[in-house]
Order: sequence, then C-alpha cells, then structure tokens
Amino acid sequence: MKITLYSTDCPKCNILEKKLQDRNISFELELGADKIKALGFTEAPILEVAHNNGTVQRYLFADAVKFINNL
Repeated sequence: MKITLYSTDCPKCNILEKKLQDRNISFELELGADKIKALGFTEAPILEVAHNNGTVQRYLFADAVKFINNL
C-alpha cells in the first residue's frame, strides 16, 4: 500500500500529516493546490491510498481521519 497526502499546508492538511507521523505511517507528501485540482478536487487535504491490488482510493479530510484511525 502506498499513501500520498496532497496538501496545501493548511491547518487540516497539517493535522493529517501529524496523524500519519504520530502513527508511524509511511507516506509521500505532495504540496500544491494545482496537484489537488488535477485530481478533480477543490478542497484540501486529499489522502490517496494505492492498494497492492491496483485500486486507488481518495479521501477528503473527515474520511481520511477515519481511514488513519482504522489502520
């Protein structure tokens, strides 16, 4: 599983980044609103989870928090 956090360095983005770090979850950080818009979203942060079976899930803040808490 590969996790990518798309961030604009906003307060919610920083919360998700800290949650991932606190739980020692490996992730890549991608900064910039343009990257988020390219994914088809208009708000940040976006947590992208690429599973080993080839599926990709993207979560907005509230669902991203739930995903992290369930890991």
